[in-house]
Amino acid sequence: MKRLMWLMIVLFIILVLAACTAQRPEPVSFTVEMTEYAFNPASIEVQVGQEVTLELVNLGTLEHEIMFGRNVMMMENRPAGYQEDMFAVGGVEPQVEMMAGEMGEEEEEGHTGFMVVLPKTGDMASLKFVVTQEMVGEWEMGCFEQDGVHYDAGMKGRFIVNP
Repeated sequence: MKRLMWLMIVLFIILVLAACTAQRPEPVSFTVEMTEYAFNPASIEVQVGQEVTLELVNLGTLEHEIMFGRNVMMMENRPAGYQEDMFAVGGVEPQVEMMAGEMGEEEEEGHTGFMVVLPKTGDMASLKFVVTQEMVGEWEMGCFEQDGVHYDAGMKGRFIVNP
């Protein structure tokens, strides 16, 4: 009888632990269109553990870039990137597949942090990463081309990471 009772307790604990174990959220994919001077969609929401794919496309006539961060950095009174890079904070190195354009960790004229640059109309890139716990919170997507003119003109959006 004691053995049966212990077996039932152990099974109950196993069931409770199995029910409490969070499953990894389903992967998501978003197409992010870059135009003068906006991102569409202007807001993206994801969850920790989710594999995210961002299909980036330049539909504008100018060169555009995308950066993810917090606290805009100013250089000569112009917006020039973020003080906190989302990928550096999250310990993530995104996978980027370029159809055309440029990407990388750059420090050029005050632009620091991870960015993807799409120079011409129709240029495309795919950005893939898994969201980490360190990324929880609200981040900004921004384009700082032409010494921050694009950012000042409204080329920014929200990237929200939920626990």
